[in-house]
Amino acid sequence: MVLCRRSVLLGTLLFLSACSEQPAELPGWMDARSVLSALDRGELSSEVLVTYYLNNIDRDNRQGHELAAIIDVNADALVQARALDVERAAGTRRSALHGLPVVLKANIATADDMPTTAGALALRGHLTDRDAALVAQLREAGAIILAKANLSEWANFRGQNSISGWSALGGQTRNPHLLTHTPCGSSAGSAVAVAADMTLLAVGTETDGSIMCPAAINGIVGIKPTRGSVSGDGIIPIASAQDIAGPMARNVFDAALLLDGMLTSEARDRFARPLVYSVDQTPDLQKVVLVRAYDEREPAFTPVFEQLTAMFESRGVEVVQLTEWQPPREMGAAEFEVLIYEFRRDLEQWLQDYGVADEVNSFAELVAFNNARDEEALGPFGQEYLEQSAAIDLDTDMASYQAALATSRELAEAMLNEFLQVQGADAIILPSYSKAWPIDPDSGDGFGFGTSGPAAISGYPSITVPATFSGNLPLGISVVGLPWSEATLLSLAAELERELDAWQAPQFVTATP
Repeated sequence: MVLCRRSVLLGTLLFLSACSEQPAELPGWMDARSVLSALDRGELSSEVLVTYYLNNIDRDNRQGHELAAIIDVNADALVQARALDVERAAGTRRSALHGLPVVLKANIATADDMPTTAGALALRGHLTDRDAALVAQLREAGAIILAKANLSEWANFRGQNSISGWSALGGQTRNPHLLTHTPCGSSAGSAVAVAADMTLLAVGTETDGSIMCPAAINGIVGIKPTRGSVSGDGIIPIASAQDIAGPMARNVFDAALLLDGMLTSEARDRFARPLVYSVDQTPDLQKVVLVRAYDEREPAFTPVFEQLTAMFESRGVEVVQLTEWQPPREMGAAEFEVLIYEFRRDLEQWLQDYGVADEVNSFAELVAFNNARDEEALGPFGQEYLEQSAAIDLDTDMASYQAALATSRELAEAMLNEFLQVQGADAIILPSYSKAWPIDPDSGDGFGFGTSGPAAISGYPSITVPATFSGNLPLGISVVGLPWSEATLLSLAAELERELDAWQAPQFVTATP
């Protein structure tokens, strides 16, 4: 027999009834701790939770605020939620992710009815017959794959003057804090889905900045883990030298919870215990570096770093203030050469491994496909990177590529190691990105500045957390550490989160105040 009952959750009356087809209204922007507690007490079901997010997607994705954060919804999400509720009721709890909804970026393969497309018209409707490795892990852990998120097409590596958050299949994703402004990319839809309360958790991918920028600009938490800690198998690639998936959530605890479910078995062994345990620990710090090189360019960061300086010094932590932070130009040039070469090598392999139609399973065919459909396929910008990759000869250009790979990593590691190894700092703390800029199809992205490059190229871990606002636009700060220092970085990020208390729900403002 099914019983109906009433309970109070997070101060909001919650009527959860299996006798009703419509779930009651849930409190907005829930966090995983509250959700897990309510699930364990029987005050909430995964079915009701999933229905809540599906309703939010239906309300604001293609209508309402027209956020265009989601490309496809999992038609079986509610069926899976009910099955996981049955397991929980029978005493089975697969992991802390049991029954929690997760949105995936649309470049991550899933063996279901949701296409894996990277937002490209050439892959419209493409279904894969197996899950990406991280998706298989999440399903085994009991997570519910709720939907696939829009992204900057081909993970923002198609052409010059690209528009962050735009894809031929998904259209233009919009920042929920100011709808006329960019969500940044390429994990735009994943970030916006979290920020706009379309999901509890999301997965993004990063080659350089594609988690850190959209997380910071949409006012949420993003984690780019240590290179190799999360499997890239099944993810439509740019370059295996730098590609990695990472969690996106509204707070550090939730992001750490999802990261634990994504780690390879080797990474779990290396960390020894779940990373989420680090979130509630006070970080054991001796020295931190604060990068103040962007204070004049974005004055809203100045009081943030003054507040953090006072906090650290009051706890006896040595603080090093840096007024200069400029990666060498050679690093960026070498990185681009690596990405162009590996894009050709890695993407063509994925297209063939995952059964893409012969008509579009090589760079030459992709370029020809787009040229034949011009406006429909290419939209507001070109495909110069596809064309450059198509011109690569993997044999002839290998020596130059290998030299560029060595150079880019050497320069990135040297820049970070000067402080993390030579000077013995526990972490580098720096602004993540400039604030969001207006969406402008004619001019492309108007980046002010970004700081993701050294950590992305070196493979060192980084975490961005909400720090403050410039007007109504969020700004984030990043913490960067040595490889496999996620436990320390998570405890530090959580400390910064508590100290700054900067998260705010978006107001969906329609015009610049």
